[in-house]
Amino acid sequence: MANDRTGSPGRGKFRTQRFRQGWRGKETARLLLGRFRRQGSFIIFLHMPTFQNSPLSVGVKGGTDQCCFMFLDYNIHPAHYLPIMKTVDIHTHLLNPSVRFDRPIDRFIVRFFAKKLGVEVKRLKANPYSVYLESMARAINESQHLEKTCLFGVDSRVDHKGRDIHRDETVCASTEDVLSATAQYPDSFIPFLSVNPDRPDALDLIDEYVERGCKGAKFLQNYWGIDLNNERFLPYYEKLKSKDIPLIIHIGCEYTVQSDPDFERINMIELPLKSGVTVIAAHMGLGRPNYKLRFWRNLSRNPDFFDRDYYTLLEKLTVYANLYADLSAILTPFKARSLRHISQQTMTHEKILFGTDFPVPFPIVFNTYDLDISTRLRINATQNPFDRYIEALFEYFPVGSAIYSNYKKVLGVT
Repeated sequence: MANDRTGSPGRGKFRTQRFRQGWRGKETARLLLGRFRRQGSFIIFLHMPTFQNSPLSVGVKGGTDQCCFMFLDYNIHPAHYLPIMKTVDIHTHLLNPSVRFDRPIDRFIVRFFAKKLGVEVKRLKANPYSVYLESMARAINESQHLEKTCLFGVDSRVDHKGRDIHRDETVCASTEDVLSATAQYPDSFIPFLSVNPDRPDALDLIDEYVERGCKGAKFLQNYWGIDLNNERFLPYYEKLKSKDIPLIIHIGCEYTVQSDPDFERINMIELPLKSGVTVIAAHMGLGRPNYKLRFWRNLSRNPDFFDRDYYTLLEKLTVYANLYADLSAILTPFKARSLRHISQQTMTHEKILFGTDFPVPFPIVFNTYDLDISTRLRINATQNPFDRYIEALFEYFPVGSAIYSNYKKVLGVT
């Protein structure tokens, strides 16, 4: 025996010992060779060639003819022995600085929202915007799995002369607001711009905001009431392409703001794609309640009942090099039912991005995915809202999945 080691990855202590062994087996066959209960620990024998490339290879190195064993506290869930993985959330929202949480939907969710943020309801209601921003930045900073989030607002609905005709009091935040928040919390946020293409000075604003640090753009065309396939927007897409920044386009049913369903569909990405801009189709094209009479089908895990736009998107992901999709709001009940199916579409995983749609609330215990109750309760006990979301996705996309690193492709990170 040689090289006794001690350490504490995650929570709990472990000890590994390595020894030369002439054993060789199929490297991809069985990671776990044996498990024995011994005085409050598992003794786990691991084949080193497999172990070195697995998520459990914490502080252990060895040649191809070695194996090792680890003592793990059996009271600690295996997830806590995983190495810390850092990713970027491609899809989070800044709220309107004038937000009061007085819309009917806001009044319904504010208590749930405050609890998940870890703040008192009274404090959130008294100073909604600053408490929200502070709590969000703190959650990112304290997250075990999240490095930063891409932060964006939503521009106002405007007429063809660029005059504001509607500005949602909760959802609409300007790009100036986003840049201000990023300046306040530079270690937490990556700024994205949101400029309604109907603004006469839209192209000049893109130049200005990219110069000031914006790394992407966000469209909520269903709120703006515009058809993205109108060729008068082609110069806008070409400008984004020239700046080499991605465009996130909302695809799927919208519940948090006024929305025109004609502009929520997958066909909204056609002209932007053809223009050559990098497009990120948000929400996987899911969430539309297509069945009015047999409503239960909208919550069914049977793939036959999923949105048609979802299948069209999967196909397009394999065709267009400049098309990506994100998993934002995937834990809401109309979408969570699809997680097992998405996890099996491995040919698309190099084109799918991790995203949350924060602050959209998501249930863990009562949801439509196929996790058992003990797993749901364990995940629900995670206090950090970003880690809770990520740990739910770990059940479908484990550590090492491309979805957690694909942000590098669209943000130009090396």
